[in-house]
Amino acid sequence: MKNRQGRLRNRLIKKSWRQTVNSLRTRHSNLSIECLSGLFGKTRVGYYSVSKEMLEKRKLTETTTISIVREVRNEAPGIGAYKLFIMLKELYAEKMVGRDKFYALLHFHHLMLKPQRKRHTTNSNHHYHKYKNMIKNFIPTAPNELWVADITYIETKDGVCYLHLITDAFTHEIIGWTLSDTLMATNTIAALEQAIKQAGNSDLSKLIHHSDRGLQYCCNAYVERLNSISATISMTEDYKPTDNAIAERVNGIIKQEWLYRMDRPKNLEDARKIISSIINFYNNKRPHMSNCMKTPAEMRMQFR
Repeated sequence: MKNRQGRLRNRLIKKSWRQTVNSLRTRHSNLSIECLSGLFGKTRVGYYSVSKEMLEKRKLTETTTISIVREVRNEAPGIGAYKLFIMLKELYAEKMVGRDKFYALLHFHHLMLKPQRKRHTTNSNHHYHKYKNMIKNFIPTAPNELWVADITYIETKDGVCYLHLITDAFTHEIIGWTLSDTLMATNTIAALEQAIKQAGNSDLSKLIHHSDRGLQYCCNAYVERLNSISATISMTEDYKPTDNAIAERVNGIIKQEWLYRMDRPKNLEDARKIISSIINFYNNKRPHMSNCMKTPAEMRMQFR
């Protein structure tokens, strides 16, 4: 008991003189830590020293933090440091280390992401009617006001397959997707049907559907399905990625944060399982900066 009381007293004394030194530094910034510590018969090393008990606690905290980061990275290999920090901050609140210290931890354990090389996609040319861009300067204020659609390549060891995506531009949630081994419009329509189904009984008459000018989006069957829900059709005009920036961004996240950091899927079925897992994490766990660091699913739930 006496030993315990003695250790407690020593910690209080140490804390007290450190606090006094800190207070003096605010008024005498020209004086060094060594000089001010000497006023109390202490050294600069003593000022910065940490007890063995605190070292063990710090080690445990850092170990736990790195362990959780590795677990999340197993699910999302390319998720960035800031999003990891936000996720852990929500879990551990005041117990979580500060952002700069968290970044330093990731650096020390070689867990900061390396830049990835860019991959290229292609454009389609055809003779179907091409629609005007209806979303210039348009900013959605609720779900189901603007859907953006795109198709991107997914490489497997067995060949190339194609991911057909529809994303709600307000929530950034992927609301429809199919993965197929062809670019046939039936697959693109299947993704559209998923999006319509998830909207439930929502009125889609004010919806704008935006895509590039690919054959799949301009063909009669796709246009007729959009007309059947009274959606407005909008398309890119200049073939620039920025004309469909949200869709391009989603493609980039899936590839750069996941696929480019993994071994290639074995085949279409393997890729489909992987994409399903990625989209589930993206929609339900990954905080999105455009959503004030809420997940897409959380943004949607605010309007239910």
